[in-house]
Amino acid sequence: MATETSHAIDTMLLEERRYPPPEEFARQANAKPDIYDESFDAFWEREGRERVTWFEPFSKLYEWEPPYAKFFLGGTLNVCFNCVDRHVEAGKGSKVAYHWEGEPDGDRREITYADLLKDVVRFANALKKIGVKKGTPVAIYMGMVPELAVAMLACTRIGAPHTVVFGGFSADSLSGRMNDMKCEVLITQDEAWRRGSTVPLKKTADEAMAAAPGVKHCVVLRRTGNDVAMQDGRDHWLHELEDGMSDDPSSCPCEPMDSEDLLFLMYTSGTTAKPKGIIHTTAGYLVGTSTTHHYIFDLKRDEDVYWCAADIGWITGHSYIVYGPLCNQATSVMYEGTPDFPDKDRWWDIVERYKVTILYTAPTAIRSHMKWGPEYAQRHDLASLRLLGSVGEPINPEAWVWYREHIGGDRTPIVDTWWQTETGMIMITPLPGITTLKPGSATRPFPGVDAAAYDERGNEVGSGGGGYLVLKRPWPSMLRGIFGDDQRYRDTYWSKYEDVYFAGDGARIDQDGDFWLLGRVDDVMNVSGHRISTIEVESALVDHQDVAEAAVCSRADATTGEAIVAYVTLKGGRDGSVEKLEELRNHVAKKIGAIAKPANIVFTPELPKTRSGKIMRRLLRDVANQRQLGDTTTLADPTVVEEIKSRAESEQSGDEG
Repeated sequence: MATETSHAIDTMLLEERRYPPPEEFARQANAKPDIYDESFDAFWEREGRERVTWFEPFSKLYEWEPPYAKFFLGGTLNVCFNCVDRHVEAGKGSKVAYHWEGEPDGDRREITYADLLKDVVRFANALKKIGVKKGTPVAIYMGMVPELAVAMLACTRIGAPHTVVFGGFSADSLSGRMNDMKCEVLITQDEAWRRGSTVPLKKTADEAMAAAPGVKHCVVLRRTGNDVAMQDGRDHWLHELEDGMSDDPSSCPCEPMDSEDLLFLMYTSGTTAKPKGIIHTTAGYLVGTSTTHHYIFDLKRDEDVYWCAADIGWITGHSYIVYGPLCNQATSVMYEGTPDFPDKDRWWDIVERYKVTILYTAPTAIRSHMKWGPEYAQRHDLASLRLLGSVGEPINPEAWVWYREHIGGDRTPIVDTWWQTETGMIMITPLPGITTLKPGSATRPFPGVDAAAYDERGNEVGSGGGGYLVLKRPWPSMLRGIFGDDQRYRDTYWSKYEDVYFAGDGARIDQDGDFWLLGRVDDVMNVSGHRISTIEVESALVDHQDVAEAAVCSRADATTGEAIVAYVTLKGGRDGSVEKLEELRNHVAKKIGAIAKPANIVFTPELPKTRSGKIMRRLLRDVANQRQLGDTTTLADPTVVEEIKSRAESEQSGDEG
């Protein structure tokens, strides 16, 4: 076992609250305790055979030639068939696939599986009309409308690999991704709704296509109805292209795909300017997402109304709004707008209207609701909720407890999930009905997942130690490389430890063997020789009764190497003071230790976040180190950073810890 001094990350925060599974929930849970006893091969073999429908069954579970894996070899299947056709063929066509809620009040649609099948077939026939066939790369740049899921499924029906680009990205981001994948077709919409105003998607798409000459056709959904430029020969209105198209499934049969055929690319930003095209293939990805969705969310397909409140433009939306839930014949909610439009109770209005039973969202969204106050949730009946989930980054214990108490009525289990764009599926998570929950801990690796924490030298850290999170064996939905860049794939994920996947996150493992995620390794601060995780300091700050949100980074310091800088938003929009600053520094010292006391605290009404709600700590590091700001194009509100910058310059510093 590694010694204490070889831990890669010092961990000091102690969380002692425990929530055993409710007996009633445990009795009906999809996952039973013996699920952890099954061997890797037996578990994935069974799930592979039972979870999806095959045209040709697979003959071999997997091959592993580091750093590349193949799963379900010899099998053929089609993702669209598994997500739509087979449910309609089984007599479930009248079941609701999506309750869709547009942002403008009263803009709602109910889409059954039979409706979805017709929409997908019609869309697929329209794509075939402009030359899309098996292997044609397609880009999709849309808001949260049902046609986005329809477009993805239409591509999978034909066998055309897709890349979905988040609707908040710039023209440069879109053109860069289309050029990298060599996309021939772009699917977009005239405009999107956001906070009562319109987002000019087609206008941005036009700028992107000017820099992506390989795009021959652009299909445009009419959403707002406002005028947009249309280029003859290249641009097509979707409703005109679909006019007269058959919606009979036999007019566009599902293309049989090999297990390892490319399903989609999901681009994720790297440390260099060029985003990485993460490759996900067909069978392993679908089995992984549907299996995790079934057990982790305890899905009862005939009873539950499931809502993943992410955006389909990210991997969470691919795996847990579209492919996993549809494969499992779930009834889902899809919402177009923001949580605070027209007021801060919009989400809770949606939960009440559709009687949502399962809610899956990000810690940043939960902390926003904390900041706004519980009174918005209290206006609505949330008694239908039976399970809550968290995704995107480690959740502070106080946010976890607030979520359970004010949204879950202090009765619902919470599944705090760790995974990545690269993993495709959830990797570390509680299983509701089995796991004793600890606020802030993702608890255990999912069955069939082998995770560990290593020190710098590649030794596993002992209980209570912090280190680098690694995955020791392949899994079905794992990435199959970086598109067009084998060397970058090897360097990024496989060069730190031999034949072991390096996740780039820190983790500690407690005395019970449960995992506590410590954020990105890049966000670990080196203070006087102690490697301290930003998430632990943030959790200590949010633990204070007056703090709504906190983000922590480091700045260069001549004495300690790095000094801790905290950006804090107080509840109720209150302003900070010198007294509050000292109170918070002392609170951190009490929770963690004097070494973790922030050298500076900047009080700010807002933190810089992306449109998906992630805090951009990179920009906070730029401010703390008085550097020129990096790229701010993905920020939801670029003015926030300038406000923080001016506050930081005038803020009084505390004493060094």
